Amino acid sequence: MMIRKAAYARGALIGNPSDGYFGKTIALTFTNFRADVVLYETPDLEILPNRRDHSRFNGIGELARDVNSFGYYGGIRLLKASVKKFHDYAAAQNHALHNRNFTLHYTSDIPHQVGLAGSSAIITACIRCLMAFYNLAIPHPQLANLILSVETEELGIAAGLQDRVAQVYGGLVYMDFNQTTMQERGFGHYEALDPASLPPLYIAYRRDLSEGSEIVHNNLRQRFNRKEPEVLDAIQFWADLTEQARTCLRANQGHKLSQLLNDNFDCRTNLYDVGEGNRKMVETARNIGASAKFTGSGGAIIGTYEDQTMLQNLKTALAALQCDVLLPTISPPIPDERQKTED
Repeated sequence: MMIRKAAYARGALIGNPSDGYFGKTIALTFTNFRADVVLYETPDLEILPNRRDHSRFNGIGELARDVNSFGYYGGIRLLKASVKKFHDYAAAQNHALHNRNFTLHYTSDIPHQVGLAGSSAIITACIRCLMAFYNLAIPHPQLANLILSVETEELGIAAGLQDRVAQVYGGLVYMDFNQTTMQERGFGHYEALDPASLPPLYIAYRRDLSEGSEIVHNNLRQRFNRKEPEVLDAIQFWADLTEQARTCLRANQGHKLSQLLNDNFDCRTNLYDVGEGNRKMVETARNIGASAKFTGSGGAIIGTYEDQTMLQNLKTALAALQCDVLLPTISPPIPDERQKTED
């Protein structure tokens, strides 16, 4: 038996980072980058390393380049934590797991630590493999929560639900994390939107400007917990932008998103220093006439452009900053095997 499952990169379109603070967001998954996990039955349970996990180098320079590209942590910890959390979930659901063993290994071409949700993609693909191997269907809302718990509870990484919801549902997803709803049923209101209503989108990223969400979100979390008015107002502002964007998309008026995306980023810069390199990416795109905001915590941006001339100018200008530009191909929605459990 061999099982292969995938999860795609995520682009946060609008509302982020309010998802971790009972806000609202819209995000999409796109097939340009993906994480794959393969599971096959073996006598012992084994997790195989990927290139990101190796610890043998030709020299100190190679080690330094590896750390610059992938950081200090590879994917093995993500797989181990995923298996452990899946075991705990099955036990809590009184679902008996059979005693056959397996080997896991993963591959991913999602650029590392630039806000495209590469870590949660590996976890999502892994848990999908485990669901198939143990014949355990998990409803989409609970699956997103389980994936989040791998990072927050097992690995101590500060994160919100947005990435996991987007990668579980696929496509273009509106998310409302209203506090009352979240506390009453454990998950928010999630709604599929029509990608055809979107204006032309681009995503740009650079590998030498990565900053894990653990760094940025920790500071914001502390300020949120202190109930700083500036932070609370920003979260409400981002939620309002999301509602405006949802209305535009439902009315097939995606061309109105440009200013909303710019406002999303500008509000963020009022809260903390986003870094000179990140700011330069956004300013360069805007000087061309495109809109621009973070797809995550920094290192990649998403925005709208008007025509092919603007797109070419955008590619040329961002290439000077060592940025790659792509046009996201939005993935199809993923059916929920237990749709009846959702609202």
